[in-house]
Amino acid sequence: MFLTISATGTTGKPATDLGFLLHKHPGKAQRFSTSHGTAHVFYPEATAERCTAALLLEVDPVALVRRGQGKGRGGAPDAALAQYVNDRPYAASSLLAVALSAVFRTALKGVCAARPELPGRPLPLRVEIPALPARGGAELVHRLFGPLGWESVRTEPVALDERFPEWGDSRYVRLVLEGELKLDDALRQLYVLLPVLDDAKHYWIAPDEVDKLLRAGDGWLAGHPEHALITARYLARHKRLTQNALERLELARLAEADGSEVEELDNAVDESRDTEDRPVPLAVRRRDAILAALRDAGAARVLDLGCGQGQLLQALLKDASFTEVVGVDVSMRALGTAAKRLRLERMGERQSSRVRLLQGSLAYTDKRLAGYDAAVLSEVIEHLDLPRLPALEYAVFGAARPRTVLVTTPNVEYNVRWESLPAGRVRHRDHRFEWTREEFRTWAGQVAERYGYGVAHLPVGDDDPEVGPPTQMAVFTRATGTETTGTTETTGTTRTPKEGEAA
Repeated sequence: MFLTISATGTTGKPATDLGFLLHKHPGKAQRFSTSHGTAHVFYPEATAERCTAALLLEVDPVALVRRGQGKGRGGAPDAALAQYVNDRPYAASSLLAVALSAVFRTALKGVCAARPELPGRPLPLRVEIPALPARGGAELVHRLFGPLGWESVRTEPVALDERFPEWGDSRYVRLVLEGELKLDDALRQLYVLLPVLDDAKHYWIAPDEVDKLLRAGDGWLAGHPEHALITARYLARHKRLTQNALERLELARLAEADGSEVEELDNAVDESRDTEDRPVPLAVRRRDAILAALRDAGAARVLDLGCGQGQLLQALLKDASFTEVVGVDVSMRALGTAAKRLRLERMGERQSSRVRLLQGSLAYTDKRLAGYDAAVLSEVIEHLDLPRLPALEYAVFGAARPRTVLVTTPNVEYNVRWESLPAGRVRHRDHRFEWTREEFRTWAGQVAERYGYGVAHLPVGDDDPEVGPPTQMAVFTRATGTETTGTTETTGTTRTPKEGEAA
């Protein structure tokens, strides 16, 4: 089982930078033990003009059998032989993907301590895999790698037996990828797509495989035209895990398409202009309204659910009355941007103890979110399809159950006041709905009654006498001494939700 990664040098950027990124010295041949054999890393060439790193995985067929792999089914006469005679030692599969993750772990994370500027720089790369199983043929290989930024995706069929050309081609291809990509992006793509093309995995699929997939697919999988096929195959068509992953990918797609918790129309006014008569941007007024409502509620420990790039988190941390601030988002890319905005790496110990960033889906219960004073859903609900709102309602109001919940959402009636917004259009391309004031009040009232909360409504922005404010906010306050069991209100009893439970 063999794979090579080559880089081409340019002026001032020698190809041997590849060695720094992979954390493997070009002058050494190294070996690593894996659960199914031995992985070797060596460099067939290493010059300033061209550098090639090779990964050779020697698979032990006996080890595969002992771990329950390669077994025949149904008691066929050749089942015992099939345990030892198969393509696993030779064809790129999940075995090679796991070896990539183990041997190039730091490179996959996009970290280079010796040269921290290198991981963010695209390199002229060439990846070659001599024997790649392709269940779906060369056409599927192009469908999977084509949208990922490679300038060239070349496949050559591997003959069943070159001595007998009349037998035709096998299901294996030789794959060559060429293009300018960041190395960590290329490695994460291979980690996911090798087992997808093989349509098999050599180990048991557990729930944590969803997290592995989302980490490796961050930044490219959610928007991939074949994301459903990739997800299903990667998770061995496990129905519940596949559904979970697809829902989280959809939320990630919406978060990345949005790019920020600040809506497009909120930024119609340039905040950087220092003029006395300019109006305050709606995004700023919304954050100020949220902070005021949290102070009125006496909240000290606050959840920002759907925190995006961290603008609200930044404002919360400036107020010492908020002793603990937790940002939750489904998008790892958004959380990375939030960490940079907050300068977490440079933050002092005392300040950093006040803030946490968590990756998670608001459509599933999460025991990490229980016990907080308040939760904020700022411009979040309108990005969900209406049939999925009950899952979010239960996760927040039924399971996490903070004392106070703040929800802000656009008031569609105000849209007629936006001169730049065409009639009938929503404020952002990823809004699944925008409610009138009456629709929002109806929804909020039903949620409050169902989960034992009281609710008050506050305007955000100028309250137009005809169409109301641009943003509407509901302040939910939990009734003292009440909890909920499912959707039935009780007193003094608490239902403990299961981790990852959806409504």
